[in-house]
Amino acid sequence: MSTKVIQALYNDDDILMDAVKETRKAHHHIEEVYTPFPVHGLDKAMGLAPTRIAIASFLYGCVGLSIATWMMNFIMIQDWPQDIGGKPSFSYIENMPAFVPIMFELTVFFAAHLMVITFYMRSKLWPFKQAENPDVRTTDDHFLMEVAVHDNEEELSDFLKKTGAVEIKVVEKH
Repeated sequence: MSTKVIQALYNDDDILMDAVKETRKAHHHIEEVYTPFPVHGLDKAMGLAPTRIAIASFLYGCVGLSIATWMMNFIMIQDWPQDIGGKPSFSYIENMPAFVPIMFELTVFFAAHLMVITFYMRSKLWPFKQAENPDVRTTDDHFLMEVAVHDNEEELSDFLKKTGAVEIKVVEKH
């Protein structure tokens, strides 16, 4: 199934931001915005929901902390207890202060690596995936906004020209 979108190209991030706000105010659906660098406040202007990656990061950190605790208890207390520096390993609680750096490191390790994997999966960035960038100029100095067309192509083109678009193109998207 293919749908038509209008690609409006802008040459300034402030003009893009104003255009996004005007487009949302006019109740047109913005499919996507491509920018060469992060534009502060663009997600709020587009009406995107806040990210939940911080919640995932916290849960991944808890998994890392749990695995670190279990691993050190099993290795140092149950499986192979050692007398290090004259301090025998009778219980995990007595030796926990020595394990704090390992617990911290594994918490950070799990949170960071699992967040990256989650981000790639959520963004559908697989190895050898073809780039989806519609215009190569958006990697350098231009900004592109894709707006869905619903039998209002001419009206929408005029509207986007008024918002400051330097180039407008109608494209079939698959």
